[in-house]
Amino acid sequence: MGGMKIAVTYDKESGNVFQHFGKTEWFKLYEIEDGKVVSSEVTGNGENGHHALPPYLKSLGVQTLILGNRGQGAIDAIAAAGLEEVPGVTGSADEAARLFAEGKLRGNPDAKCEHH
Repeated sequence: MGGMKIAVTYDKESGNVFQHFGKTEWFKLYEIEDGKVVSSEVTGNGENGHHALPPYLKSLGVQTLILGNRGQGAIDAIAAAGLEEVPGVTGSADEAARLFAEGKLRGNPDAKCEHH
């Protein structure tokens, strides 16, 4: 089968991991094979928000989602779509993907949006 596909919530202006999942406009998708990123592309959110985002990502072949903060609704929707998640990630999206490929990315499961 070869590689896997991951998605990172993406802030186009900074290139960093976008911190509010439900308002994400862009995702950066990465193909990973043999412990390294082999390709990447930036894609829109398909006009989806919040709870429609995880099934949309799943339909693109994404298996794991790397993101910043998210509310409980997003956590539930991500789980319901059958996606793995690595939350609480900050900084460069490319760096996060590289670390993930190498098996070194550590998320923070307590990264929650508390303002809902």
